[in-house]
Amino acid sequence: MSRAEDLGETLAEMDSLTIVCHDNPDPDCLASALALERIAKHNGVNETRTVYGGEISHQQNRAFVNMLNIDVTPIRNASIAEDDSLAFVDHAVPGQNTQVPASIEPSIVVDHHPDSDVEAAFVDVRTDYGATATIFVEYLFDLEMALATRLASALLFALHRERLDFVREPTEREYEAALAVYPEADLEMLEQLYGSAFSPATLDAIGHAIASRTRRGSSLASSVGRTTETDALPQAADYLLNLEGVDTVLIYGIVNGSIRLSARSIDPRVQAGKTLQNAFGELGAVGGHHDMAGGRIDLGLFADVAGDENQLLEFASTRLEKRFFDALNLDNGNE
Repeated sequence: MSRAEDLGETLAEMDSLTIVCHDNPDPDCLASALALERIAKHNGVNETRTVYGGEISHQQNRAFVNMLNIDVTPIRNASIAEDDSLAFVDHAVPGQNTQVPASIEPSIVVDHHPDSDVEAAFVDVRTDYGATATIFVEYLFDLEMALATRLASALLFALHRERLDFVREPTEREYEAALAVYPEADLEMLEQLYGSAFSPATLDAIGHAIASRTRRGSSLASSVGRTTETDALPQAADYLLNLEGVDTVLIYGIVNGSIRLSARSIDPRVQAGKTLQNAFGELGAVGGHHDMAGGRIDLGLFADVAGDENQLLEFASTRLEKRFFDALNLDNGNE
């Protein structure tokens, strides 16, 4: 029996399903949730809903949700009980990168990230895949399900964005999955999504990161300051990774009263997730995979200096950057 058939059997025993996205969900997570909803209904699940924590703040992600009419509910507005059937997509561990309490365990987990050791009725974690959407494309074709334009468009966009247009370490499977869904996708809609404008707050954050950067060798750390745009951090990281001679980037800043981190690396010798774990694992929830990672640190850990959030971040910056560069075994010496 294939993994898709195993998933179908697990779903067939459920009357309702709550699909849980990770905090601040991206297209890979949202498209995967949309695909799971389709598979659940195909297997007789009467009621489905998709919830998420954090914010959908990236302008492209907001456009993705609106243009594809994806029905998602903030988790703060959803009542989740311990006996609910939950599915985690694009994340795996209760209490990590999700506002679902650690005491509530999922029934279904589908993910491609490492360090996803979790028990559930159905678990499919493939760390050798470049996107969770790739797994769901395989499910849909294994189950011989018709692929509607809306779902095909969502999956194709997710595959491109998760692997940064197939530049950042895609696997052969991402190309195969994209080719499989391409004929049914609405390419004009996807072109509009790629043209989504930056918000002023995102541009301000990226500008702050450009101005405040510290470089050691081919690695760079920078602050976006204080921002309401969570997704401005990975966008700043992607932008600064284009700087000549730079292959590893850490971006940090204050978002909603905590320090958020985003890291990128195209150096095959650097594992971004392990680097953040080594640098900040004792301070907060951090992790990721080889080329990208992120996390959150309680700002109160740096509150041994009086002042507002901006002053605290200025104080914390030296410590954050030192920990990051130390984890990369880099000596002092700025750009």
